[in-house]
Amino acid sequence: MALGLAAIWLTPALEKKQVFPMQPIVVTEPGLDPADFMLAPLVVEATNRELLDTLTISGVIHSSLYNALNESGVGVLPPAARHQLAWSLADIFEYKVDMSRDLRQGDKFHLLVERLQKPNGAIIVNKVLGARLALSGGTNPLEAIKYDTRGATSAQYYDASGVSLRAAFLRAPVAFRRISSIFGSRKHPIFGQWRNHTGTDYAAAEGTPVRAIGDGVVIFAGRKGGYGNMIDIKHRNGMVSRYGHMRNFATGMRPGMKVAMGSTIGYVGMTGWATGPHLHFEIRPEAGAAEQGWRANPRGRAQSLPEDEKSDAGEPQ
Repeated sequence: MALGLAAIWLTPALEKKQVFPMQPIVVTEPGLDPADFMLAPLVVEATNRELLDTLTISGVIHSSLYNALNESGVGVLPPAARHQLAWSLADIFEYKVDMSRDLRQGDKFHLLVERLQKPNGAIIVNKVLGARLALSGGTNPLEAIKYDTRGATSAQYYDASGVSLRAAFLRAPVAFRRISSIFGSRKHPIFGQWRNHTGTDYAAAEGTPVRAIGDGVVIFAGRKGGYGNMIDIKHRNGMVSRYGHMRNFATGMRPGMKVAMGSTIGYVGMTGWATGPHLHFEIRPEAGAAEQGWRANPRGRAQSLPEDEKSDAGEPQ
């Protein structure tokens, strides 16, 4: 599918404000020297127009996505916009990549973004029009092209073949912007010995929302030994996602309740065998699933762009 990205790579830069220099003003005070100091004021043309342009940002990850984007965006985006761009990139690829644990040194990114300058001079990222992420261990880079299908209520991203990046499951149970760190196999902080630690722990502030990684049905919600407050959700293909150490559950969480992908099911805490606030997350087959030959597919099958819209997808919206 040709989305005509080339058409938007070359656009004018942000329009400069008109500046008119004035004659210097001498500031004096009775009893002092004739000229205490001088001011050279400038008159800047005011406007109520928003200025829009596009630009590309690319870089290599050496330590973290935040640092890489912070370095690559110097001179074209303010710090706050660079941080927001990192969160946006994580949201775009949240079905494909867990930005908190899948990135490695040497991974590369390339972004095409729409930059907006407001009348007060503030500069923000208005839209991410396209993105490419090349992971070190991957054979092909991941691509995302923004195209809003008819009736869509949020930004939609597709690859170059018109296949949606959305999948049946999210790659992480906590939004990237909320995670402070992750840790896996480790010496247990309470028992003081190396233990078989299945799953992944996401460190985040207490009270951070925990989201279901996919549609499913709650099969357990309550206290369970070292897990503390724990929820198990049964998904298709016999997969069960487990969320432990939560402070408390979202309203209505009980066995039999249906949950949607991305919905809040509880909040990060430190119940059970935990010395600090974090979420313990793991995926396990339902009891007996392995014997029945079921195999969990955490990525699921993506949706393709409708055939009747592929022809008129001239360029990203």
